[in-house]
Amino acid sequence: MTGKKNPLDGWVLNSADITHIGRDLCRPECILAEANGTLWSADARGGVMRIGADGEQHLLVQHQSTHFNLNADAKSSLLAGTLPNGLAFARNGDFLIANFGTDALELMTRNGRSRVLHDTIDGKPIGKVNFVLRDSKDRVWLTISTRTNPWSDAIRSDLADGYIALMDGNGLRVVAESFAFTNEIRLDANEEYLYVAETTANHVSRLKVAPDGSLSEREIYGPSDLGRGVIDGIAFDAYGNLWGAMCFSDRLIAITPDGDLKTLLDDGAGPAIEQFEREFQTGQAVSFETLAACGGTIAPWMASITFGGPDLKTVYVGSLKGTTIPTFTSPVAGLPMVHWR
Repeated sequence: MTGKKNPLDGWVLNSADITHIGRDLCRPECILAEANGTLWSADARGGVMRIGADGEQHLLVQHQSTHFNLNADAKSSLLAGTLPNGLAFARNGDFLIANFGTDALELMTRNGRSRVLHDTIDGKPIGKVNFVLRDSKDRVWLTISTRTNPWSDAIRSDLADGYIALMDGNGLRVVAESFAFTNEIRLDANEEYLYVAETTANHVSRLKVAPDGSLSEREIYGPSDLGRGVIDGIAFDAYGNLWGAMCFSDRLIAITPDGDLKTLLDDGAGPAIEQFEREFQTGQAVSFETLAACGGTIAPWMASITFGGPDLKTVYVGSLKGTTIPTFTSPVAGLPMVHWR
């Protein structure tokens, strides 16, 4: 990108430019966008919510769960029960679901029938399955944040028990480990590197991808500390900026191809995030009470970024505690996902 002006230079997102899509959503952590304008949002009732281009909603589940009720019991809602988290389209258009609650990689058809693909690895429980990504070779990459349960006890700076698994024609295997709460992953445009959001290390790492799917040459990409909050979801734009959702502080950031950090939106300032920072810096697990108090007004517990729209310049923001999907127009198109091609 040398010689071309970065479209994010001088650009800051104003809250007045944000609108909202959807209503009464349950934990819309991850969002998939289709070229026809349809959105699919992870839903804590056990599946995905379809939001049509006309705004019509339809919940797709096999067995609907009613456990998610933040007003009645926030802790139980966020720590237990089915919690569809990361989403990806299978080649035939069905849904690959990383279920953070049931600790399983699931497959759901477009008529709502679901089954477990994997809930163990090497004969052991798989752990907190967080995110799933399919590449152009139809391989499936899977992140496991931690083997600690409840996961909130793993929100600490001295634990690195997360890993990455790969599912291909040879089955499911671990390809990299010792990550600090492995979260979302993305491949660059040439699928040369895999980028990993390490939540409790609060930075992004990248690893070189070999033809057989093995990973090597691990290094930190961009700043070693991304600032207030912790990194959650990441997504590339077409220029090469890596956008990031900073959970708990509700900041939207971007790491430029030169490794510089840009803050695009800050919606989480206040005493709650300052208390989070104090507890997090001790190295001990942050209390759930402190976690629960964090969150802004736009996308509370901001979690993911998805590019969509006819020109891939429409951005959708996922969150863990929101009930709608904030959306705005980006000055640069997103990098097309494999299902977009």
